[in-house]
Amino acid sequence: MRLSRSELAARVAQDIPNGSFVNLGIGVPTLVADYLPADREIVLHTENGMLGMGGVAAPGSEDADLINAGKIYVTEKTGASYFHHADSFGMMRGGHIDFCVMGAFQVSRSGDLANWRTDAADAIPSVGGAMDLAVGAKRVYVVMDLFTKQGACKLVDECSYPLTATRCVDRVYSDHAVFEPGPDGLRVTEIFDEIDLETLSRLVGLPLTDARA
Repeated sequence: MRLSRSELAARVAQDIPNGSFVNLGIGVPTLVADYLPADREIVLHTENGMLGMGGVAAPGSEDADLINAGKIYVTEKTGASYFHHADSFGMMRGGHIDFCVMGAFQVSRSGDLANWRTDAADAIPSVGGAMDLAVGAKRVYVVMDLFTKQGACKLVDECSYPLTATRCVDRVYSDHAVFEPGPDGLRVTEIFDEIDLETLSRLVGLPLTDARA
């Protein structure tokens, strides 16, 4: 019953309000652009210098000058604008981005974020603009599989990987449930699996508070 990556992207898109300026990270976050409600005016920002980004370009219609930060061909919306890389980072650091959606290797129960490197010997560190967005965006949403391929939970008591930023994550959208970390621990706002909170807590290995409406 866990959500697919496309379903997860669609779920995140539901929570982006009208009038928002949003940065989408690499991977699953990129897919969010394809599921934003048509009746909302949402402006997408990419850190390599574009406002008004559209969804991923269809095969055969790619424009070599239109790529996002993950080097994926994208489209442009009417009124799109382009600017210097430094100006783009100024927007991120200056608090002008309402939401950022990014992936993570680990998120702690208090909202610490680790998403730029692991301890794997062959890992290529790649912080990009993540640290700027993590501290500069008004709200930080993380999208990730709840468990690694080895079965370890990515929600942890304390991150063991190098931190991107501390206490910055507002919400975690996983393939099993939606969590809100904070000073009092993890709150669960939605469960996608047909399991109860006690079972989910046992799988995660951390105490969870039920915050479902």
